Amino acid sequence: MTNSELSGIFDRIGDLLDIKGEMVFRVNAYRRAARTVKDLPRDAASMLADGSLAEVAGIGKGLLEKIEQYVKTGKIDLYEELAASVPAGLPALLEVPGMGPKKVALLWKELGVDSMEALKKAIEDGRAAKLKGFGEKSVAQIKAGMDFASKAGDRTPLGMAWPIAEGIAAKVRELPGVKRVEIAGSLRRGLETIGDVDILCEAKDGAATVAAFAAMEGVKRVIAQGDTKGSVVVEKPGGSELQVDLRVVPTESFGAALQYFTGSKEHNVRLREMAGKKKWKLNEWGLFDAHEKPLAGKDEAGIYKKMGLPLFPAEIREDRGEFEAAGELPELIERSDIRGDFHMHTTASDGTATAEAMAEAAGKLHYEYIAITDHTQSSAIAHGLTVDKMWRQIEKLRRLNEKMREITILVGCECDILADGSLDYPDSVLAACDLVVASLHSGLRQERAKLTARTIRAMENPYVTILGHPTGRLINRREGGDLDMEQIVAAAKRTGTALELNSSWQRLDLNANHVRMARDAGVMLTIDTDSHATAQLEQMAYGIRTARRGWVRAEDVLNTRPLPTVRKWIARKRSGKVK
Repeated sequence: MTNSELSGIFDRIGDLLDIKGEMVFRVNAYRRAARTVKDLPRDAASMLADGSLAEVAGIGKGLLEKIEQYVKTGKIDLYEELAASVPAGLPALLEVPGMGPKKVALLWKELGVDSMEALKKAIEDGRAAKLKGFGEKSVAQIKAGMDFASKAGDRTPLGMAWPIAEGIAAKVRELPGVKRVEIAGSLRRGLETIGDVDILCEAKDGAATVAAFAAMEGVKRVIAQGDTKGSVVVEKPGGSELQVDLRVVPTESFGAALQYFTGSKEHNVRLREMAGKKKWKLNEWGLFDAHEKPLAGKDEAGIYKKMGLPLFPAEIREDRGEFEAAGELPELIERSDIRGDFHMHTTASDGTATAEAMAEAAGKLHYEYIAITDHTQSSAIAHGLTVDKMWRQIEKLRRLNEKMREITILVGCECDILADGSLDYPDSVLAACDLVVASLHSGLRQERAKLTARTIRAMENPYVTILGHPTGRLINRREGGDLDMEQIVAAAKRTGTALELNSSWQRLDLNANHVRMARDAGVMLTIDTDSHATAQLEQMAYGIRTARRGWVRAEDVLNTRPLPTVRKWIARKRSGKVK
């Protein structure tokens, strides 16, 4: 049993309760339970055994009993009962953007829609558009959402694929005779979603290594098994599948193979064209002259050096300007450049850890500062703080900061941008904060001009420091709002507002292309985790990879700077003296 499996069951209970029209507080209780279990520091079964699970905030008696039942029997009665009460294909409809539980229930009860195929038919024959609360516009959005969901289904998010790949690579490293193991492919380049996982290894006995790989615990199905290559299928959290390929490569070709299986198709074609002009041949086995004499191949640096090129960082091997900039590549940001995190949540709203626990966890990462940014009042589902509660939160965080010795706690909030672009708190409250993250959480389907103007109005408030997860997208689940990013970037430059690269692997928002646009325009960026638990602070790594894909340097990011510099930067916007 894994925490992700158990978390998935609680999520599905919430889905089913939602469809059946249960009270919202009960639905949200299981949503929170799913997050709590997912963020546990250790396996739920072991924590149940030693009694520590009962001490975790958010795990009450009822939830504890259900976890115990699952540990002992492999199932939860409530889930079994709910699942049996609705068609099996119904919960999947909730994954379609634009399909909330009320619409799913209505389609089911009125038209008998109980699967994706049935939904498609109801749209095509016009029955869905005639239902109360639907209409042509709503149905068109649902159809677009179905297209999006079908395309997204075959791709695995970076933050889901990377831990799986790392776990398998670690097991391969422990096999007898294995000398070196590297993750390659689009995962190494840090793409936000990947098709499959590529792992390279150097080993004495290729056939034995591949056989051991195919027999590893967690392998659901073997696709191919040979002397130098194996392909298997493993299960992802939620039950879908991911293909993992292992290639055993000789020492003299390891660098060439790593380069070949890392670079994008366009990058590799460009390299081969350059080699061809010299009458050389480049492939996964090495770089060879016209007489098949090896010129390089043992390491990546040797390949690029022989071609008269620098060792391009893996993240920018896309043929998007790296060859033209070969002589003056920027020094890309590193994880070690980060001094703090400006976006995180605590038990004051929808987080699972206290502010003190978040600060202590950040201290272990050697951060100089963090900002506590709990939700504001309009985010009711996230237990957003009323104005009165926010004033108490400010006092509480100020007192806590006085106690801290190794890290500074900045007082902040993640303030909802309302429908007209105004903010969820009055300026008096925002002024009392050290910084403000303003975010879109609703109305993301507004037409482009209105959504863009609404966002810019919020950025023009002098107390808004950062525009949080600007488009509001959820990878593979929801497209972002249709913002005019050129206007947003220009407004950020004009108003002195930082744009956030949200490192949560479900978001990675801004994406790499928008990050590059902002960086080229000289707009300040922040890379934050939007953590709701201490373990999520580690998601900074995904933001760093995305930033590197956008050619970002440390100097482009506000939270690489010492605290006094950060305070001066914030004060400049608040004073209205943005240059």
